[in-house]
Amino acid sequence: MRERGHQGLGPTVAGERIGLIAGNGRFPIIFAENVRRLGYTVSAVAHIGETAPELERHVERIHWIKIGQFNKLINALKEDGVQQAVMLGGIKKTHVFTTVRPDLRALAVASRLRQLKDDAILREVAAELESEGIRVRESTFGLHGILVEEGSLTKRSPSKNEWEDVRYGWEVAREVGRLDIGQCVVIKDRVVVAVEAVEGTDETIRRGGALAREGAVVVKRSKPQQDLRFDLPAVGPATIDTMKAMKASVLALEAGRSVILDRDEMLRKADKAGIAVVGLKS
Repeated sequence: MRERGHQGLGPTVAGERIGLIAGNGRFPIIFAENVRRLGYTVSAVAHIGETAPELERHVERIHWIKIGQFNKLINALKEDGVQQAVMLGGIKKTHVFTTVRPDLRALAVASRLRQLKDDAILREVAAELESEGIRVRESTFGLHGILVEEGSLTKRSPSKNEWEDVRYGWEVAREVGRLDIGQCVVIKDRVVVAVEAVEGTDETIRRGGALAREGAVVVKRSKPQQDLRFDLPAVGPATIDTMKAMKASVLALEAGRSVILDRDEMLRKADKAGIAVVGLKS
């Protein structure tokens, strides 16, 4: 465990402490920056091989653990006096088949599951944390201003044909989510060319884009049964980079239940690439 001051970010805030259970991507860093501005101090538990080392510069305390060290995670938060926490950033599901080495507590949680589905796993993890007096907050906590709003977010709006693909993909994504398979689908001419599974959004876009060749529509929305404490759909500049490389043309997101990371940079890249980004209400 390392303890750091807020180097380059201003003086340490003597406020309420919040825990951050961090996965990969920019989500944990943006959260830490936002809640510090609200007056919180942040204790993070980060996952080796997943969480960006940069997170260390944005939190007061950080504990590094291996994926599956659930008892160590809980003890780290309790050691820091954390009574509320958020779970942000993904953990590649392929770890389940490769590197994860669960401890006894993780195995006990897994034994209560009938299926290794995202929502079920995360709810059991949250229940175990709350049994230790650590409340799991909704993942929109502290993220004011970065939720997707309804309407066109870029200079270009979808064409008539693209809107037809968006509407079709919107319903397909709902059913894929209802089955707890994934949050993203790729559509071309009302044909489903890719459905997100364990590989994540970027790989889904690459797979669908390769089949569509150009003009694919990407739809990403939360599951109907989505627990807002975790796994909120998130996109960022890297999403646009992937779409540009695959010549995809539209990104449709769920307004109020999806997050844009590094918003200005992402939308600037989308405008430059001629990619339309829209927010839809369910």
